[in-house]
Amino acid sequence: MRAIYFKVLMVLLGVIFLPSLAVGEDKITADDIIDRASLANYYAGDDGTAKIAMKITDRAGRVRTRELTMLRLDIEDGGEQRFYVYFREPSDLTGMVFMVAKKVGADDDRWLYVPAVDMVKRVAAKDKRSSFVGSHFTYEDVSGRDTSDDVHELVGIETVNDRAAYQIKNTPKDVASVEFSYYTAYIDKDNFLALKAEYYDKAGRLYRTVTAEEVSVIDGVPTVTKGRVSEVDGGETTVEFTDVRYDVGLSESIFTERYLRRPPRKWLK
Repeated sequence: MRAIYFKVLMVLLGVIFLPSLAVGEDKITADDIIDRASLANYYAGDDGTAKIAMKITDRAGRVRTRELTMLRLDIEDGGEQRFYVYFREPSDLTGMVFMVAKKVGADDDRWLYVPAVDMVKRVAAKDKRSSFVGSHFTYEDVSGRDTSDDVHELVGIETVNDRAAYQIKNTPKDVASVEFSYYTAYIDKDNFLALKAEYYDKAGRLYRTVTAEEVSVIDGVPTVTKGRVSEVDGGETTVEFTDVRYDVGLSESIFTERYLRRPPRKWLK
Protein backbone atom coordinates (compact mmCIF):
# COMPACT_ATOMS: atom_id res chain seq x y z
CA MET A 1 0.00 0.00 0.00
CA ARG A 2 2.70 2.45 -0.75
CA ALA A 3 1.61 2.60 1.80
CA ILE A 4 -1.70 4.02 3.49
CA TYR A 5 -1.66 5.69 4.55
CA PHE A 6 -1.82 6.57 4.52
CA LYS A 7 -0.65 8.40 2.73
CA VAL A 8 4.17 12.65 4.85
CA LEU A 9 7.42 12.37 7.18
CA MET A 10 11.25 13.45 7.02
CA VAL A 11 15.01 13.85 8.37
CA LEU A 12 18.65 14.88 7.61
CA LEU A 13 21.93 16.01 9.15
CA GLY A 14 23.02 19.30 7.66
CA VAL A 15 22.81 23.08 7.79
CA ILE A 16 19.38 24.71 7.48
CA PHE A 17 18.80 27.51 5.01
CA LEU A 18 15.11 28.35 4.76
CA PRO A 19 13.36 27.73 2.50
CA SER A 20 16.05 25.29 1.30
CA LEU A 21 18.60 23.02 2.95
CA ALA A 22 22.24 22.75 1.91
CA VAL A 23 23.38 19.23 1.03
CA GLY A 24 27.00 19.35 -0.04
CA GLU A 25 27.07 21.53 -3.15
CA ASP A 26 23.34 21.13 -3.77
CA LYS A 27 20.24 22.54 -2.13
CA ILE A 28 17.06 20.60 -1.55
CA THR A 29 13.72 22.35 -1.13
CA ALA A 30 10.56 21.34 0.71
CA ASP A 31 8.85 20.68 -2.65
CA ASP A 32 11.75 18.44 -3.70
CA ILE A 33 11.47 16.44 -0.50
CA ILE A 34 7.71 16.01 -0.76
CA ASP A 35 7.96 14.92 -4.40
CA ARG A 36 10.64 12.33 -3.57
CA ALA A 37 8.63 11.14 -0.56
CA SER A 38 5.59 10.63 -2.79
CA LEU A 39 7.65 8.46 -5.15
CA ALA A 40 9.18 6.43 -2.31
CA ASN A 41 5.90 5.83 -0.49
CA TYR A 42 3.50 5.32 -3.40
CA TYR A 43 5.42 4.49 -6.59
CA ALA A 44 7.89 1.69 -5.76
CA GLY A 45 8.19 -0.60 -8.79
CA ASP A 46 5.78 -0.39 -11.72
CA ASP A 47 3.08 -2.18 -9.75
CA GLY A 48 2.62 -4.03 -6.47
CA THR A 49 0.45 -6.33 -4.37
CA ALA A 50 0.14 -6.86 -0.62
CA LYS A 51 -2.04 -8.49 1.99
CA ILE A 52 -3.17 -6.22 4.80
CA ALA A 53 -4.31 -7.01 8.34
CA MET A 54 -6.15 -4.08 9.92
CA LYS A 55 -6.98 -3.74 13.62
CA ILE A 56 -9.38 -0.98 14.66
CA THR A 57 -9.63 -0.04 18.35
CA ASP A 58 -12.27 2.51 19.33
CA ARG A 59 -12.21 4.90 22.30
CA ALA A 60 -13.90 2.31 24.52
CA GLY A 61 -11.25 -0.30 23.73
CA ARG A 62 -13.50 -2.39 21.49
CA VAL A 63 -11.63 -4.09 18.64
CA ARG A 64 -12.64 -4.90 15.07
CA THR A 65 -10.46 -6.45 12.39
CA ARG A 66 -10.26 -6.39 8.61
CA GLU A 67 -8.28 -8.50 6.15
CA LEU A 68 -7.69 -7.06 2.69
CA THR A 69 -5.63 -7.46 -0.46
CA MET A 70 -4.37 -4.38 -2.28
CA LEU A 71 -3.32 -4.16 -5.92
CA ARG A 72 -1.55 -1.07 -7.31
CA LEU A 73 -0.57 -0.09 -10.85
CA ASP A 74 1.43 2.97 -11.87
CA ILE A 75 0.38 4.54 -15.14
CA GLU A 76 3.25 7.03 -14.82
CA ASP A 77 5.78 7.56 -12.03
CA GLY A 78 4.63 10.52 -9.99
CA GLY A 79 1.45 10.63 -12.07
CA GLU A 80 -1.71 8.61 -12.51
CA GLN A 81 -2.18 5.36 -10.62
CA ARG A 82 -4.78 2.67 -10.05
CA PHE A 83 -5.64 1.02 -6.71
CA TYR A 84 -7.85 -2.00 -6.06
CA VAL A 85 -8.60 -3.04 -2.47
CA TYR A 86 -10.48 -6.33 -1.92
CA PHE A 87 -11.97 -7.21 1.48
CA ARG A 88 -11.56 -10.81 2.70
CA GLU A 89 -12.70 -10.58 6.32
CA PRO A 90 -14.92 -10.20 8.28
CA SER A 91 -17.61 -12.23 6.58
CA ASP A 92 -20.09 -9.35 6.37
CA LEU A 93 -17.56 -7.39 4.27
CA THR A 94 -16.22 -10.25 2.15
CA GLY A 95 -16.23 -9.26 -1.50
CA MET A 96 -16.41 -5.52 -0.89
CA VAL A 97 -14.09 -3.57 -3.21
CA PHE A 98 -12.63 -0.08 -3.02
CA MET A 99 -11.11 1.16 -6.28
CA VAL A 100 -9.26 4.38 -7.08
CA ALA A 101 -8.20 6.05 -10.30
CA LYS A 102 -5.62 8.49 -8.93
CA LYS A 103 -5.09 11.68 -10.90
CA VAL A 104 -2.68 14.59 -10.64
CA GLY A 105 -4.01 18.11 -10.42
CA ALA A 106 -7.62 16.87 -10.32
CA ASP A 107 -9.93 14.95 -7.99
CA ASP A 108 -9.36 11.20 -7.92
CA ASP A 109 -12.16 8.87 -9.01
CA ARG A 110 -13.15 6.51 -6.18
CA TRP A 111 -15.68 3.68 -6.15
CA LEU A 112 -16.93 1.38 -3.41
CA TYR A 113 -18.70 -1.87 -4.30
CA VAL A 114 -20.98 -3.30 -1.59
CA PRO A 115 -21.89 -6.92 -2.49
CA ALA A 116 -24.58 -7.27 0.21
CA VAL A 117 -26.80 -4.92 -1.80
CA ASP A 118 -24.97 -5.31 -5.14
CA MET A 119 -24.35 -1.56 -5.22
CA VAL A 120 -21.53 0.50 -6.72
CA LYS A 121 -21.16 3.76 -4.84
CA ARG A 122 -19.11 6.69 -6.08
CA VAL A 123 -17.05 8.22 -3.27
CA ALA A 124 -17.38 11.96 -3.79
CA ALA A 125 -14.34 14.23 -3.64
CA LYS A 126 -15.82 15.94 -0.58
CA ASP A 127 -15.80 12.59 1.25
CA LYS A 128 -12.11 11.81 0.71
CA ARG A 129 -11.26 12.89 4.28
CA SER A 130 -13.97 10.70 5.83
CA SER A 131 -13.32 7.37 7.54
CA PHE A 132 -12.23 4.44 5.38
CA VAL A 133 -14.60 1.55 6.28
CA GLY A 134 -14.84 2.54 9.93
CA SER A 135 -11.10 2.82 10.53
CA HIS A 136 -9.04 5.83 11.60
CA PHE A 137 -7.61 6.04 8.08
CA THR A 138 -9.31 8.25 5.51
CA TYR A 139 -10.07 7.40 1.88
CA GLU A 140 -7.34 9.85 0.92
CA ASP A 141 -4.80 8.03 3.13
CA VAL A 142 -5.17 4.89 1.02
CA SER A 143 -3.99 6.37 -2.29
CA GLY A 144 -2.15 9.43 -1.01
CA ARG A 145 -2.77 13.15 -0.97
CA ASP A 146 -1.96 15.18 -4.10
CA THR A 147 1.28 17.04 -3.33
CA SER A 148 -0.02 20.11 -5.17
CA ASP A 149 -2.88 20.49 -2.66
CA ASP A 150 -0.56 21.96 -0.02
CA VAL A 151 2.11 24.60 0.47
CA HIS A 152 5.27 22.92 1.81
CA GLU A 153 7.73 24.56 4.20
CA LEU A 154 11.02 23.03 5.35
CA VAL A 155 11.08 23.67 9.11
CA GLY A 156 14.23 21.83 10.14
CA ILE A 157 15.75 18.47 11.03
CA GLU A 158 14.50 16.06 13.67
CA THR A 159 15.29 12.52 14.81
CA VAL A 160 12.44 10.02 14.48
CA ASN A 161 12.94 6.37 15.49
CA ASP A 162 16.70 7.00 15.55
CA ARG A 163 16.53 8.20 11.94
CA ALA A 164 17.40 11.66 10.64
CA ALA A 165 14.28 13.21 9.11
CA TYR A 166 13.24 16.34 7.27
CA GLN A 167 10.50 18.20 9.14
CA ILE A 168 7.99 19.67 6.68
CA LYS A 169 4.99 21.84 7.47
CA ASN A 170 2.18 21.30 4.94
CA THR A 171 -0.60 23.88 4.78
CA PRO A 172 -3.66 23.18 2.59
CA LYS A 173 -4.33 25.67 -0.19
CA ASP A 174 -8.07 25.10 0.19
CA VAL A 175 -8.58 25.14 3.95
CA ALA A 176 -12.33 24.61 3.60
CA SER A 177 -11.82 21.23 1.88
CA VAL A 178 -10.10 19.52 4.85
CA GLU A 179 -10.59 19.18 8.59
CA PHE A 180 -7.00 20.14 9.51
CA SER A 181 -5.28 23.52 9.48
CA TYR A 182 -1.89 21.94 8.63
CA TYR A 183 0.12 18.79 9.16
CA THR A 184 3.79 18.27 9.93
CA ALA A 185 5.54 15.45 8.10
CA TYR A 186 8.83 13.78 8.96
CA ILE A 187 10.60 12.18 5.98
CA ASP A 188 13.57 9.83 6.25
CA LYS A 189 16.64 11.57 4.86
CA ASP A 190 18.10 8.39 3.36
CA ASN A 191 15.13 6.69 1.71
CA PHE A 192 12.43 9.41 1.80
CA LEU A 193 9.88 7.13 3.47
CA ALA A 194 7.29 8.85 5.65
CA LEU A 195 8.16 8.15 9.30
CA LYS A 196 5.49 10.23 11.01
CA ALA A 197 2.79 12.83 10.32
CA GLU A 198 1.06 15.02 12.89
CA TYR A 199 -2.27 16.69 12.06
CA TYR A 200 -3.45 19.89 13.75
CA ASP A 201 -7.07 21.05 13.91
CA LYS A 202 -8.41 24.51 13.08
CA ALA A 203 -7.50 25.69 16.60
CA GLY A 204 -3.90 24.52 16.13
CA ARG A 205 -4.18 21.51 18.43
CA LEU A 206 -2.67 18.13 17.62
CA TYR A 207 -5.49 15.62 17.09
CA ARG A 208 -4.15 12.85 14.83
CA THR A 209 -0.81 11.09 14.33
CA VAL A 210 0.25 8.63 11.62
CA THR A 211 3.44 6.63 12.16
CA ALA A 212 5.50 4.03 10.31
CA GLU A 213 6.10 1.38 12.98
CA GLU A 214 8.24 -1.03 10.94
CA VAL A 215 10.23 -0.75 7.70
CA SER A 216 11.62 -3.72 5.75
CA VAL A 217 13.64 -3.99 2.55
CA ILE A 218 11.64 -6.06 0.02
CA ASP A 219 13.08 -6.79 -3.42
CA GLY A 220 15.63 -4.09 -2.67
CA VAL A 221 12.89 -1.54 -1.88
CA PRO A 222 12.54 0.06 1.59
CA THR A 223 8.89 -0.63 2.47
CA VAL A 224 6.64 0.28 5.40
CA THR A 225 5.33 -3.06 6.71
CA LYS A 226 3.52 -1.82 9.80
CA GLY A 227 1.76 1.48 10.36
CA ARG A 228 -0.49 3.13 12.90
CA VAL A 229 -2.89 6.07 12.99
CA SER A 230 -4.01 7.28 16.41
CA GLU A 231 -6.39 9.95 17.60
CA VAL A 232 -5.46 12.15 20.59
CA ASP A 233 -8.99 11.76 21.97
CA GLY A 234 -8.69 7.98 21.85
CA GLY A 235 -8.82 5.14 19.36
CA GLU A 236 -6.35 3.86 16.81
CA THR A 237 -5.96 1.68 13.74
CA THR A 238 -2.92 -0.45 12.97
CA VAL A 239 -2.11 -2.09 9.63
CA GLU A 240 0.39 -4.83 8.86
CA PHE A 241 1.50 -5.62 5.30
CA THR A 242 2.55 -9.15 4.33
CA ASP A 243 3.30 -10.96 1.08
CA VAL A 244 4.41 -7.66 -0.45
CA ARG A 245 5.52 -8.02 -4.08
CA TYR A 246 6.60 -5.57 -6.74
CA ASP A 247 6.58 -5.70 -10.56
CA VAL A 248 4.18 -8.64 -10.81
CA GLY A 249 2.70 -7.63 -14.18
CA LEU A 250 -0.77 -6.29 -13.34
CA SER A 251 -3.00 -5.31 -16.25
CA GLU A 252 -4.80 -1.95 -16.40
CA SER A 253 -7.99 -3.83 -17.34
CA ILE A 254 -8.25 -5.06 -13.72
CA PHE A 255 -8.94 -1.52 -12.54
CA THR A 256 -12.27 -1.12 -14.31
CA GLU A 257 -15.87 -1.22 -13.11
CA ARG A 258 -16.27 -4.74 -14.53
CA TYR A 259 -13.93 -6.10 -11.85
CA LEU A 260 -15.78 -4.50 -8.99
CA ARG A 261 -18.32 -7.32 -9.21
CA ARG A 262 -15.95 -9.94 -10.65
CA PRO A 263 -12.71 -9.83 -8.60
CA PRO A 264 -9.49 -10.87 -10.42
CA ARG A 265 -9.03 -14.14 -8.48
CA LYS A 266 -5.55 -14.75 -9.90
CA TRP A 267 -4.21 -11.79 -7.94
CA LEU A 268 -6.21 -12.36 -4.76
CA LYS A 269 -4.97 -15.81 -3.80
